[in-house]
Amino acid sequence: MNTIIVIITSLSAERRHDFSLWLKNRNRRGDTKNHLLFNYLLKGEVDDLDVKIYGKPAKNAFHALCKRLQDNLLDFLATKSFESETSEELEVLKLIVVSRIFLEQKEYNVGYKTLAKAEKLAGFMDHYSLLNEVYHTKIQYAHCNPSLSLEEVFRASILNMESFQKDFKLNMAYAEIKEKMLTTDSLPVLDSIVEEAFKKFDVSISASLSYKSLYQLMNITSITAKLQRNYYRVTPFIEEAYTLVNAKKTLAYKHLYYHIGILQVMAMVNFRNKNFENSMFFVEKMEEQMKSNNRAYYRRFLGDLNTLKGLNYNYTGKHDKALEVLEKDTSGSLDIQLIKMMCLFQQKRYREAYQIIKKLHHSDVWYEKKVGWIWVLKKSILEILLLIELDQLDLVLLRIKSFRIKFKKKLYQIEENRVLTFLQLALAYYEDPKQVLLDSFKQKVEASFNWKANEKEDIYVMSFYAWLKSKMENKGLYETTLQLVSKN
Repeated sequence: MNTIIVIITSLSAERRHDFSLWLKNRNRRGDTKNHLLFNYLLKGEVDDLDVKIYGKPAKNAFHALCKRLQDNLLDFLATKSFESETSEELEVLKLIVVSRIFLEQKEYNVGYKTLAKAEKLAGFMDHYSLLNEVYHTKIQYAHCNPSLSLEEVFRASILNMESFQKDFKLNMAYAEIKEKMLTTDSLPVLDSIVEEAFKKFDVSISASLSYKSLYQLMNITSITAKLQRNYYRVTPFIEEAYTLVNAKKTLAYKHLYYHIGILQVMAMVNFRNKNFENSMFFVEKMEEQMKSNNRAYYRRFLGDLNTLKGLNYNYTGKHDKALEVLEKDTSGSLDIQLIKMMCLFQQKRYREAYQIIKKLHHSDVWYEKKVGWIWVLKKSILEILLLIELDQLDLVLLRIKSFRIKFKKKLYQIEENRVLTFLQLALAYYEDPKQVLLDSFKQKVEASFNWKANEKEDIYVMSFYAWLKSKMENKGLYETTLQLVSKN
């Protein structure tokens, strides 16, 4: 039944309504229970459903009913997906089949005209596998068309096959990089994983890549930048890929999921590079596309959308608007919880921020599996700073000790041992707050960190440092944060 609940939760309100009508039309008998079960689950009722439906305990019958409803949901989703996502592919396939019928019946003129339509439509969609079928048919019946240049068909077929192979190779590289990323946190190893995979599969960015492949390329580059905390480095590559995507904008409606994903990548890359205006431009485009196709992917990307909105509002001085967006979010995103905690912390609403941590009941191991260890790292640093502000000495010492045990090795692997230095200085402040105002302490801080240029420095690194800087300058944290990230 958990699978059914997950499927239902993923459906938009419109899709749920459509499924209800679809199910009623499909049911031939008036006493079919699958629609009743669906309505119960829509209301969030999950206890004793066999008794509610059958009037008595009936575990076996209920299990069979759940299986039928799950099959119904999968059939519905497949049917709708087939209708909305593959209509053009079906049209091309029909044209290819019909052209072959005509050619087999020696109706060569109409056969080749039909095949030309199929080639034009498949070419417009960058559908290399269907184009391969078109060229296969052209070559097979080339002797029946005297006006056809066989060499031109060969050339077009070879170019298409090269594009198909590029797409396929990128897909293999993507899979290999994703798999190997799960086993390392070392920056040199991470770089070599990407470089070796690209070299192994001969991957490079080009206009011949399909929409999906360009998304995969941008996504894996963005993931690498996130792990390395260096979005500045990958920006030229990401922008080059987006230029190619933009050239294929007529295909955006056909690849809506990938299109939204690409806009999300662009919004996040611009945010991490502190280009907030550009980031919000892509956020607005992302939201617009999420509302397309009856909001088919709205719920899937809602957490990402609100994350980006909250971050951009917060770092452009609109903290009230940021918190409003984050408070209203219904996606259940853990990133939202972390950002909300950070925003409250920057506004000195320490107890409210700490209440969020107290509601995170799972272990760090669970959260690491769910959203990655970087998320757990940020949560742990925020918790320590909150405990310092709340003057919880025993807990501060305990959390710092636990932090060092848990993260020291990983931080050295990713060459971010300055996090440990930061916590050491934070503890020094806590033990003697007055010393942070001394020139000797400020000199110690300056000597402790190797800073990157402002445009290259990670925005989250700057945000944590802003806390220490605000103490040294006796200024507000939020004001200090905005000053740091807005410097050019």
